[in-house]
Amino acid sequence: MGLPSLEKMVQLQKRTANIRNICVLAHVDHGKTTLADCLISSNGIISSRLAGKLRYMDSREDEQIRGITMKSSAISLHYAEGNEEYLINLIDSPGHVDFSSEVSTAVRICDGCIIVVDAVEGVCPQTQAVLRQAWLENIRPVLVINKIDRLIVELKFTPQEAYSHLKNILEQINALTATLFTSKVLEERAERESESQGNPNSDPAEQVYDWSAGLEDTDDSHLYFSPDQGNVVFTSAIDGWGFGIEHFAKIYSKKIGIKREVLMKTLWGDYYINMKAKKIMKVDQAKGKKPLFVQLILENIWSLYDAVLKKDKEKIDKIVTSLGLKIGAREARHSDPKVQISAICSQWLPISHAVLAMVCQKLPSPLDMSSERVEKLMCSGSHTFDSLPPETQALKAAFMKCGSEDTAPVIIFVSKMFPVDAKALPQNRPRPLTQEEIMQRRERARQRHAEKLAAAQGQSTSDGSALGASPEGEEPTGREQQVESMAPKPVPEEEDNQETFIAFARVFSGVARRGKKIFVLGPKYSPVEFLQRVPLGFSAPLGDLPPVPHMASCTLEHLYLLMGRELQDLEEVPPGNVLGIGGLQDFVLKSATLCSLPSCPPFIPLNFEATPIVRVAIEPKHPSEMPQLVKGMKLLNQADPCVQILIQETGEHVLITAGEIHLQRCLDDLKERFAKIQISVSEPIIPFRETITKPPKVDMVNEEIGRQQKVAIIHQTKEDQSKIPEGIQVDSDGLVTMTTPNKLATLSVRALPLPEDVTRILEENSDLIRSMEQLTSSLNEGRNTRVIDQKTQEKMWEFKGKLEQYLTGRKWRNTVDQIWSFGPRKCGPNILVNRTEDFQNSVWTGPAGKACKEASRYRDVGNSIVSGFQLATLSGPMCEEPLMGVCFVLEKWDQSKCEEQGVSEKQNQDLVQEGRGAGVSCPPGDEKEELQDGHCEPFEKRASQKGESSLPDCYGPLSGQLIATMKEACRYALQVKPQRLMAAMYTCDIMATSDVLGRVYAVLSKREGRVLQEEMKEGTDMFIIKAVLPVAESFGFADEIRKRTSGLASPQLVFSHWEIIPSDPFWVPTTEEEYLHFGEKADSENQARKYMNAVRKRKGLCVEEKIVEHAEKQRTLSKNK
Repeated sequence: MGLPSLEKMVQLQKRTANIRNICVLAHVDHGKTTLADCLISSNGIISSRLAGKLRYMDSREDEQIRGITMKSSAISLHYAEGNEEYLINLIDSPGHVDFSSEVSTAVRICDGCIIVVDAVEGVCPQTQAVLRQAWLENIRPVLVINKIDRLIVELKFTPQEAYSHLKNILEQINALTATLFTSKVLEERAERESESQGNPNSDPAEQVYDWSAGLEDTDDSHLYFSPDQGNVVFTSAIDGWGFGIEHFAKIYSKKIGIKREVLMKTLWGDYYINMKAKKIMKVDQAKGKKPLFVQLILENIWSLYDAVLKKDKEKIDKIVTSLGLKIGAREARHSDPKVQISAICSQWLPISHAVLAMVCQKLPSPLDMSSERVEKLMCSGSHTFDSLPPETQALKAAFMKCGSEDTAPVIIFVSKMFPVDAKALPQNRPRPLTQEEIMQRRERARQRHAEKLAAAQGQSTSDGSALGASPEGEEPTGREQQVESMAPKPVPEEEDNQETFIAFARVFSGVARRGKKIFVLGPKYSPVEFLQRVPLGFSAPLGDLPPVPHMASCTLEHLYLLMGRELQDLEEVPPGNVLGIGGLQDFVLKSATLCSLPSCPPFIPLNFEATPIVRVAIEPKHPSEMPQLVKGMKLLNQADPCVQILIQETGEHVLITAGEIHLQRCLDDLKERFAKIQISVSEPIIPFRETITKPPKVDMVNEEIGRQQKVAIIHQTKEDQSKIPEGIQVDSDGLVTMTTPNKLATLSVRALPLPEDVTRILEENSDLIRSMEQLTSSLNEGRNTRVIDQKTQEKMWEFKGKLEQYLTGRKWRNTVDQIWSFGPRKCGPNILVNRTEDFQNSVWTGPAGKACKEASRYRDVGNSIVSGFQLATLSGPMCEEPLMGVCFVLEKWDQSKCEEQGVSEKQNQDLVQEGRGAGVSCPPGDEKEELQDGHCEPFEKRASQKGESSLPDCYGPLSGQLIATMKEACRYALQVKPQRLMAAMYTCDIMATSDVLGRVYAVLSKREGRVLQEEMKEGTDMFIIKAVLPVAESFGFADEIRKRTSGLASPQLVFSHWEIIPSDPFWVPTTEEEYLHFGEKADSENQARKYMNAVRKRKGLCVEEKIVEHAEKQRTLSKNK
């Protein structure tokens, strides 16, 4: 097929029913980009000989060097089948776990996907991840089992063995699909049940729980992959061939005389053919019969490979003539058998036809978008579709219809912004010159040449004295022309060096036209808020609308057709198409929803599989280049969907990425594209968490802690207590009592470790906790503006129920009802419990919709205590890292002195005014405002009777003192308990052959890794090792494993969880056994202390370590003993 013209593509874009938006998803190195090359070569964009070698979609230099895809990129292909012509918008996506955010951006704007699986490696961790992402976005998958040639050439399988191996792979993938489907059905059923429980009329006899009921009723046959359904294709992309069984069904129905429909059902599965009776029967294994798939399909492919690899020329010629193919003389004579195989197979079983035919038949067009997917996209946050305003619900019809008429609302989703060199834009590309322009340029060049000759002759004829005078009249003309021609060039060059951002988007409804005004809706935009501010049926122009938060209006400046490495200009884009939009970089940061109606809600945020965890601090080599770095980091933040950029309190610029390769790519981009300066990068900043545990039952030499041991521990705690300053009381059970510096309020705080399950629940529900906190604060401030829908309320009570389920026992009685706040940042995995008698406040008052009078009375003081708790949880005492899994209980809160002070304050009110009168006098109203702003109570004493500051007042407002006291009390309460560090952990999946297993284990154990599981892949000599590895030890891990195993094993690292490091960072030997085992100094390396000291050093905190040990032993170079 020839290269399709732009006019042809524009024509195809208008036929929405014949558009297919698809992405290619797979594990790393399973052949996505090679497959994409084969499909692109069918359109004549690249040569079929280069398919697989060129990797056309990998346009970045580092992608070509590393041999992996790092970004998702789109290309539009034309495919004709019979009378029908299709437009296929193909998006190639990365398979490496570090770039899984790019997969999310691709999946959102597609309707279907091709899952590619390596025939040798089978289902890998990332295959599961991409299948789950496709499932969450409700897009339909089809399967391509790639690299079949490896079964023949590398593993030397017989056709029968290959068949059973392929059957296994299909079973594994279908098992994955079944798991996803089952969980979905059971979730829906649980939701229906909760609704029926809410309905009092339902019969209790019907509510007997039967977990399988929902599964039996739901039809799931269309979900599974099976060659007889036509949604599986077997390929070898590198050799350029692929087939679905319908291709062979068509051939053999003519040859054998069995109906095509029958062959379609029996070519895959345990069926065999009785050639005499011309009947197909179920396989009888005892007779040793071969299944149809082996006999009619695989044996032919195997015999072709066998003939070519053995260079059996006669057999090859026979096969070629029997298939009716024409092989060029160059390919026939070529010494490389791969070239011959590719030449024969690409004509006999063209891969592009097999894959694209399956895509067109089995994957939906934009018109077939399911209503379930539309509702899911429109319901951002905790809203249900039914809770949206009617104007918003009406847009669902526009989504489903995908109409291109003028009245249809324009809805576009931008999934990411990608940088493009300004020179690559169509409007900046040099256009081909016309014949006249070429003539003019030639004439100009002749003139210039003649002038130069004349100038040279003039110089040679004139003598030395006239040299300064005679050419001066002529030369400027030539020079002026040169200056004129040269001068304008540098300016556009500087402009060209700029990166421009193109939005990677899809039109869901209406026609996107160049120059159209459109609203940009941010992720937090609420159509409800807009409809409250703007009256119904508004007809004002866009510029006159009142300002609404998270909404801006802009113009669609440039529309582009995405063609891999190139862009083509478009005037308009009909619905259902993927496109690039220029000129949005000032309005869209990473992703956004564009709509012509403000009643449209923003789409739900993209679902990212990888968590950014690897942090580095960046600074320019030359401090004067700081502005370029800041600008470059802003551009990088916009260009990468997953990267995060922070400026810490210390002033460091921190870059957070998903992994080592991702970090390397971001740093390269920063140096070469965005900042264009030399930068210095710190060692990776490894995040830790601080926590406390229950006192240990055994000591470091696994002896039960008995009475003698306790004596030692008491001595140790006495030493520790000596560090606690005076005025702080510590009980034997860890209750810390502290008084504010002005002696007006006393707080008693105790720290307890939370159960692991509770910490996990708090982490999972951080968004819910945040919305609860917002609701409570709006109620406390008297603004009941936030309306929560039924579903959110149900989630909140379900969350409370889960906490009550795990916080059981005498110690935790009524704890859930007394939760006052979560921390840090009011949504973290630590809780503050209020057990004081005179002041009851709970985080649940918000969802219940009531705030007691008492709470409003104590609000400002309460806020101070919560702020102190937030500060304490944000940086712990060990190394200023956030806390995790700690419960602080406020046992007592004595403020009787405050109230006494408050009474005397009223009596002294006039005198206070007098004292202030010495300065600028202010009306009493201002004073009240000032008090409220400072979050302080009227009982604060600001000045004494004579205007001098009294003793309590020199410490500042009481609210500030309460914050500081609460923070210190929490820290001391932590320090009297056994403290531990928590390390971030990766799950590590490694595929390795049996002969390098030992080396893999050696690298893992050296880096504190722990192997969880090891299993052998059926039919191969590959092992799959699942392990956990601390993030702190992971840098350089992938490279080391590759080096040690000669490239035979490569790991995939994904952030998994936080894990307590068992060793105590402050441990010192206290018993005789410990002294004997560890020595007096206990200098065997304590992992937790090593990490703690490293973090303290980085933050500039003091570190207790000896700089010089054994100073009397002098070690010299000559005698190093």
